[in-house]
Amino acid sequence: MTLQQLKYMIEIVKCGSINEAAKRLYITQPSLSNAVKELEAEIGFELFIRSPKGITLSVDGVEFLGYARQVVEQAGLLEQRYLNKKPSRQLCSISTQHYAFAVNAFVNLIKQCGAEEYEFTLRETRTYEIIEDVKNLRSEIGILYRNPFNRKVIEKLLRENRLDFHPLFTAKPHIFISTQNPLAKKDFVTLEDLLAYPYLSFEQGEFNSFYFSEEILSTVFHKKSIHVSDRATLFNLLIGLNGYTISTGIVSADLNGDNIISVPLKVDDHIQVGWIANRQIQLSKQANAYVNELKSVIGEYGLSLQE
Repeated sequence: MTLQQLKYMIEIVKCGSINEAAKRLYITQPSLSNAVKELEAEIGFELFIRSPKGITLSVDGVEFLGYARQVVEQAGLLEQRYLNKKPSRQLCSISTQHYAFAVNAFVNLIKQCGAEEYEFTLRETRTYEIIEDVKNLRSEIGILYRNPFNRKVIEKLLRENRLDFHPLFTAKPHIFISTQNPLAKKDFVTLEDLLAYPYLSFEQGEFNSFYFSEEILSTVFHKKSIHVSDRATLFNLLIGLNGYTISTGIVSADLNGDNIISVPLKVDDHIQVGWIANRQIQLSKQANAYVNELKSVIGEYGLSLQE
């Protein structure tokens, strides 16, 4: 077992593909595949499960990766201390549902890291893919919500994949709308108030289950419904079509401008937002710092943190 093999494995997980990792490492795909097979032969188990759709970490591979990252990090510290090498690039990957506070915390993380070199990744993506990213350690942290409707399904999926949910805060449902929307001056709205307006939601691709919806009340019928894939498009449509979406009520003027506001939605429900992580590994320094930035940003919005 060599340090180079461990670095190869880490890069494959980060890229999610042997082909892409080989390009990043400037070696051929067969050479990288052979290096992985040699490592697997030496340790006596498969690190990756291979299928026509690509590769994912095996259960043993997840545990092995946790140790591999620690070894590579410690080797980097030794090189800095005794070989006068510059600090290695700081790395951190986050997968999240489409939350402004998650982006704000990410911005703060980068500003505070003070590193000469870094490679951070923020994926605003679908619910199922967040869980897959954290399961396969493409991301150290995932951010999503649970509520009375989806809780059992989400918790079962997390449990099966050895992931833990850490609550951040619980919010009452709000709608996001344009400041020009006729509902903008109301103290609160009901589902009946919304019937005439286009409903905007984030599409969930292949795993388009009600339980994976990023918005609560996913089983409610809407006469006018639009699915989008990114936050910028959703906010543009909120303004252009007088549409609405349902979320936590946290809207960032820094990121989204002053044209979007939140209005309380009068329903008997709640949204508990939290972060998930793989229980088989210890979080990196950067991932722990991101969690602290999340808590700081949430506190700035006046929400009570949950531990």
